Amino acid sequence: MRTAYSVETVRAAERELMARLPEGALMRRAAAGLAAACADLLGRVYGSRVVLLVGSGDNGGDALYAGARLARRGAGVTAVLLAPDRAHPEGLAALLRAGGTTAAPEDAEPLLRRAGLVVDGILGIGGKGGLRPDAARLAGLAAASPAPVVSVDLPSGVEADTGEVLGDAVHADLTVAFGTHKPGLLVDPAHGYAGSVHLVDIGLDLPERADLEALQHADVARLLPRPGAASDKYRRGVVGIAAGSARYPGAAVLAVSGALRGGAGAVRYVGPAADAVIARFPETLVSGEGPAKAGRVQAWVVGPGIGEDASAVAEVLASDVPVLIDADALRLADREAVRARSAPTLLTPHAGEAAALLGVSRESVEQARLASVRELAGLYGATVLLKGATTLVAGPVAGPVRVNATGTAWLATAGSGDVLSGLTGSLLASGLSALDAGSVAAYLHGLAGRYAADGAPAGAHDVAAAIPEAWRDAAG
Repeated sequence: MRTAYSVETVRAAERELMARLPEGALMRRAAAGLAAACADLLGRVYGSRVVLLVGSGDNGGDALYAGARLARRGAGVTAVLLAPDRAHPEGLAALLRAGGTTAAPEDAEPLLRRAGLVVDGILGIGGKGGLRPDAARLAGLAAASPAPVVSVDLPSGVEADTGEVLGDAVHADLTVAFGTHKPGLLVDPAHGYAGSVHLVDIGLDLPERADLEALQHADVARLLPRPGAASDKYRRGVVGIAAGSARYPGAAVLAVSGALRGGAGAVRYVGPAADAVIARFPETLVSGEGPAKAGRVQAWVVGPGIGEDASAVAEVLASDVPVLIDADALRLADREAVRARSAPTLLTPHAGEAAALLGVSRESVEQARLASVRELAGLYGATVLLKGATTLVAGPVAGPVRVNATGTAWLATAGSGDVLSGLTGSLLASGLSALDAGSVAAYLHGLAGRYAADGAPAGAHDVAAAIPEAWRDAAG
């Protein structure tokens, strides 16, 4: 599992480690990892041109020490100093001893045009509020350069703890992170500025509980439900789907398609789209009654395409099994009824739906996704899965937020969220917690989207059909 820690936690771990090491050893250790990553990117170090964009903090010191290592291997290294009188003195001295040179920001443009590599050491993890104008100009010139950009620990200008981008920031091709990921490397919009992320182990002793977690194949494989020799369809779990309407029967079909591939033993459908569901999936158990009379289930999914059927939403919320609330049900569900539930509840909004629930603009949710998912989980006393390019899953009490980035932009298609809801509901019915069900479903759904698209447009039904392939891949 990948983990990310707050700036405060990282700083504390760094202080503890520096107290046991000779002065400057930790920075040189980080710089060695940075220089190695730069060398790998360059391919041939000797004769290459490297430009360092150097701010006044330790981040700039890392860049200077790494530049010195590259200069000793024959690279032509120039450090553009944004604040010459406040540049890291030991790092600058090391660069100059190795044959590197310095330049003023106003002289950077021709250097960046000819560069083979640009190293962003402007701001570190403590930077706030975006880049100042002089630094923003350099970031723009770096973006226009044909050279790849490597950011030191975090792209300058993004917020380390929140993933927000509150002004101009560097767009990196590669970010070399020291010790651990920072939340901003995993959460949009900052995630989109980081490029590929290379983690360098510098020996930090970090606490067991992280601020963010990202599942990997091994974690998903451990959580996936597997039937045993004594399993039958009821022991594996039955998921109820209350979805669809005369206007949106397809939403019910798609939710059922996801549920059938999510590990539960059976899918029970309730709603006006029964004929469409049975025509496509004859194995579905269809009830002509409302959710309260549909028969026993181990979890409910309510909302996709349900229109204005508030009574179905109320009946599902009154049940004593885990419930997933999506789409239309998000606006129909009574908040206090959700908070009063004793069984787990999982809300699955996209940014627009989350904004409506929070009473803010969509833009504010997209800008502050981590804060938004935590606020919404606290407001409803429920687990919340906030959809997006990086999906976030937060529980109702303090703890690590799960982040998932397995998806593809092709998943931004009508009905994709309905498939995700059905898949997640099936995992709930099989016994996973709301946090695990949401995290695993997002992971599989993202992989399925990649397989279904394979570089070309794909519909939601294609995504559902690719879930078994994603499951097999993750299960190993």
